[in-house]
Parts: sequence; C-alpha cells; structure tokens
Amino acid sequence: MTTAVTATSPGQVLEAVRRHTQAENPSSFLALNSGNELFTEPGLDGVVVFRRTGRFAVQFGGPFAAEGDYAPLLEAFRARVRQEGRSLVAVQLQRHDAEAYAARGFTVNQIGASWAVHLPEFSLRGTRFMQLRNKISRALRNGLRVTEVEPGDWASAIEGIDRQWLGSKGEDVHQLEFLVGQLGGEAQQHRRLFLGTIDGAPVGYISYSPVYGARAGWMHDLSRRIPGGSPGLMEAINSAAIDLFRSEGVEWLHFGFTPFTGLAEERELPGHSPSFRWLMHFLWEHGAAVYPAQTQLAYKEKWAPDTVLTEYVAFDGPASLPAFAHIFRACGAF
Repeated sequence: MTTAVTATSPGQVLEAVRRHTQAENPSSFLALNSGNELFTEPGLDGVVVFRRTGRFAVQFGGPFAAEGDYAPLLEAFRARVRQEGRSLVAVQLQRHDAEAYAARGFTVNQIGASWAVHLPEFSLRGTRFMQLRNKISRALRNGLRVTEVEPGDWASAIEGIDRQWLGSKGEDVHQLEFLVGQLGGEAQQHRRLFLGTIDGAPVGYISYSPVYGARAGWMHDLSRRIPGGSPGLMEAINSAAIDLFRSEGVEWLHFGFTPFTGLAEERELPGHSPSFRWLMHFLWEHGAAVYPAQTQLAYKEKWAPDTVLTEYVAFDGPASLPAFAHIFRACGAF
C-alpha cells in the first residue's frame, strides 16, 4: 500500500537528496521546504516531493531515489495521483529526469535553466567585470559591511527587510515559495546566511543552500534588500560570500533556476509540444508580469556563469496551460 506523507520529514528528504544525486539537480535542497508533501512506497528507496493544488499535483524535480527504484517510484506516484483524480505536472526536471519521463509517455518541454560558476577559476579581474567591481566598490564606500550570521540572531531585522522588499513590489505581489528557498525551520542548520549592514543597520541578505552531487557547492538562493538603498548591495554581499567559499575550497556556486531562460531548440526532446515551446519563448520576451526572467538573468550574467543546466517540465498527457498555471499557483504567485 502506498503512503503519502502530508508534512515534510526534513531528515528523510535530506538523506534522499544527499544519497541519490544521479539527477544532479542543483535546487534539490528546496525539497526540504516546509509545506511540501512526500510520497513514499514501501520497499522502494526514495521519495517524491510535491504539492497538491486544485486538481493538479505539482512535483518538484524527479524522484530522489536509488537508480533501480527511480522508475517504480515514479510509476507508483503517477498511479496515486490518477487515483485521486488529479493530473501530474513535474517541474525543474534535469536532463536525466526529462528523458525518463518522456520514455514513459509524458510530454516534456524545456521550461528554463539553472546557471553556475566554477569557483576555482573565478576572478573579478579584467575589463568584463569593470562595472560589477565599480558597483561593489560603491556599496563598500557607502559603508556596507558583510558578515555571515545566524538568522535567529537577526530575525526581526530580516523580517523588516522582507516586509520592505515585498511592499516595494506592489499590492498584488505575494511571497513566493516551493521553487524558492526559505529561512528558518529544521533545515536552516544546513544553509548559510550573509547579511549586509550600513552603520549597523541591516540593508540586505543572501541565503545559500547546499548543492550535492558532481557539482557540489552552494546555491545563491533567497535574497532580499531594502528598497532605495545603495547600489551594489547584493553584488557586494555575493562577492564577499564567493571570497569565503573560495577560501574554503568550494568548487561551485549555483545561481538557481530561472524560468524561460536558456531555451534552445536542440535541447528539446522528441515528442515535446511545439505550442508550449512557443509559449516559453513568448514569456521570455513579454512575460515580465508573470516572472521577471530577463531581470533575473541579467543579474546572473554579471558573474559570467560558465555552466548552463537546462531544466524541463513534464505533463502526464498533452502540455496543458492550466497545469502550467498551477505550477505558479503552487509557488503562491496567485
């Protein structure tokens, strides 16, 4: 009999994410977010992470499972979703996942990409980084100090930054979740938080989540700043974190998933939906109201990422606009 767990067990998920890295998902730590649900099958080594929203089940990544249990776990979860009268859509699949889903009759399309920098060769020297260096220098001249901190010691200050940041986005903007990181909870002990202050007052922060597998390192995850602050705040915070990571021998800094970016026809799989491919390109050009992909990518490209990891979405059946919309609903976008 299958089992669906209605609340996450961080220890169980973390063990699965650490041990089962064949999919090489740089965002895999987001599986530990509070509010996620887990699906397990007795006798199979692994978990599926998902959220129910309306008549859909939105799955995060592929199954975090042993190689021999990957396909049986996927099929067991697919059967459970169908038994509940829901449709399955899986997001942030890596190439390994995408091929496995396509082989089982899913419609699989590109949805975006993740970006990463190999830190041992990274340097801000040279003319290509002149503007970035200038922004960082300006923030430092304005008194910015960057420190790695424990979130609990700065809880009220972080809440204040979050409140101002969200307020600056407009009345109808919601705090996103599911496909973005969190602060606090049982998983916080595995994250790292870098806080920027000016004259002792917190002005911005970046949270980094661990990344496992062949490109192990850290992911530039949740980031917030006060509106109207000094230019270069986030760049200076990230630069300070990079300096520390490099001194620790960290190999990779990941910048996470950005929808609608890195799209290339040669990366699509056989059986993909041409109309959904058109939609992704359209949203890249005109979809800032859905997600500010161009702005997000512009920040990531400042750091000259040398690795692009294509990410996919899979529909159990034809590509569906309602299923795509429910991915954003699961994220709390509306």
